[in-house]
Amino acid sequence: MNLEQWFEKGMTSSEYIDKMNVHKENTETIRKGFRIPEEDVEVLNQLGGHSLRVIVITEDWCGDAMLNIPILLNVAEAANLDVRMILRDENLELMDQYLTNGTSRAIPIFIFIDQEGNEKLVWGPRAPMVKKIVDDERAKLPPKDHELFPEKQKEMIQRLTSQYCKDRSVWQEVYDSLKTSLVQNVLM
Repeated sequence: MNLEQWFEKGMTSSEYIDKMNVHKENTETIRKGFRIPEEDVEVLNQLGGHSLRVIVITEDWCGDAMLNIPILLNVAEAANLDVRMILRDENLELMDQYLTNGTSRAIPIFIFIDQEGNEKLVWGPRAPMVKKIVDDERAKLPPKDHELFPEKQKEMIQRLTSQYCKDRSVWQEVYDSLKTSLVQNVLM
């Protein structure tokens, strides 16, 4: 399948959010709480003139998707971008074309395409500052074969989920990374 076909196969963001059962409330909290900075409205209007569409590879259980998707949806609304969701685990054929570091099925992945279905930009799974937060947290974990690893990993995920939901500076970092990538790859 080509990207145009993947886009057509995808769910709308409303369909995706309606079907969520893990991070729905957190996703909606971030979506309602995040605001596009007033000084960026014109830039996003310019993006809208490029008629981009977005394919999002995601899963409901993913904390990074919980953080990044609502910010993308606010950007998409401001820039008039059509967004479609593709579930990773049911669509490995697409996912495996967008592996992180060539090996990891990390999500979410945002694939921006033009009206002809040509890829213009790929963003994800994390903004650089968020990657550093996660890497720092992972560095504190015991080795995977240690008896406390499952418990400590669960605690880490709870801390990250809480931070993602409440720390507006994290939201801003995601937005800034996404906006910068769009400006550099589409408007310049």
